[in-house]
Amino acid sequence: MEQQKNSDSIEAAAQDATTASTDKPRGGKRRRENSAVKEYALIILYAVLIAFLLKTFVVRGFYIPSSSMEDTLQINDRVFVNVAGGLFTEAERGDIVVFKDTQGWMPVSTSSNPVRDALAFVGVMPDSSSNYLVKRVIGVGGDHIVGTADGRITVNGVEIDETYLKPGVSPTELPFDVIVPQNSYFVMGDNRSNSADSRYHIQTGTEFINDADVVGEVFVVAWPLSSFTFIGEASDVFADVPDTE
Repeated sequence: MEQQKNSDSIEAAAQDATTASTDKPRGGKRRRENSAVKEYALIILYAVLIAFLLKTFVVRGFYIPSSSMEDTLQINDRVFVNVAGGLFTEAERGDIVVFKDTQGWMPVSTSSNPVRDALAFVGVMPDSSSNYLVKRVIGVGGDHIVGTADGRITVNGVEIDETYLKPGVSPTELPFDVIVPQNSYFVMGDNRSNSADSRYHIQTGTEFINDADVVGEVFVVAWPLSSFTFIGEASDVFADVPDTE
């Protein structure tokens, strides 16, 4: 009887040991899985944070939706903008800049993709919203810019030869005469016949872009790879233009 009792105790103890040895690895596996999930979540969080900081202070991607900057920029191009430079320096004549449309040049867009907007906000995807425009700086604060009836453009009395224009287009088909306020810019598209730029907003008094609205200068076409190119300077076009006092 005593032997049977001892046998039962040994069997029970062995069963408990087997159960414990089985449960222990399962618990350890769950802990490892939870740890891996946390690590992946932190990696994603850090990646998003880094992308947001890069987009805010270093470079930012944008999508080109129209032909107003052809042939320099094509529809569906993805470009990068030098945000850091825009934080510390002002744009110069000839620079291609992206700026926020605070003047109401574009109609308000009612359609949006929340997921794409969120990814663009943190810098993971290029911004394709209609709140931003891309044009070339023709005049800076103090410049006197004239577009003549025969299609010529002068800046501070000097006619400019704009070699970056889309072949076959006139420098301007719309005459104008403006003086750019300080901390502002007069901008135009390279495809002048298809660009609703500063010239077309003179009548409403919204032709000038505020320096505070400039995101930065476009410095590279990054996508598609077949179009990959760094944007060259156009300072030679304005080399003979005198600065204003």
